[in-house]
Amino acid sequence: MIGTADSDRTARFYRLIWPQAAVVLRYARVLTHRQADAEDLSQETMLKAFKALDSLHDESGVRAWVLKILRNCHIDRGRSLARKMEVSYAAMELELAAPDTLAQGVDTDPDALLNEFSDEEVIEALRELPEEIRWTLLLVDVEGMADKDAAGVMGVPVGTVKSRLHRGRKMLYQALLPVAKDLRMAV
Repeated sequence: MIGTADSDRTARFYRLIWPQAAVVLRYARVLTHRQADAEDLSQETMLKAFKALDSLHDESGVRAWVLKILRNCHIDRGRSLARKMEVSYAAMELELAAPDTLAQGVDTDPDALLNEFSDEEVIEALRELPEEIRWTLLLVDVEGMADKDAAGVMGVPVGTVKSRLHRGRKMLYQALLPVAKDLRMAV
């Protein structure tokens, strides 16, 4: 027979954590290259969140808490498969294309330009980025987390988040530039 504590815990899980399931799966899809892997990672994250539910003390930060679990699950999987990425700072330095690469008459609002790309094009460009850069962009630019909160999720100083954002945005720009040229958004 299920005890009251177990039913309270389950109710708390469904109230707080379960609504984050779509976000967890969306991020897992960006982190992995196969749908099955994303589903496995998402399921593992939700299971660990359920098991660690007693450690969630600030219910207002539930999304950051769950995303930190997702990040840790992803890192653990990478370690167990000996696939942890090593990032070379020299490899990350990319030359930005000249600002005049945008086609004449194209709206230069970044949000409007980004909306011109399909979700799959953006996801594919994000997948090509080094893992820590990708995480930073996902947390801050996609999820809308403050730099300080993203730093807490990733366990790095705020300055590192800002640096990764700067490099990551440049890298994403470079990755999407050929697509923008195909769409005649850039010359």
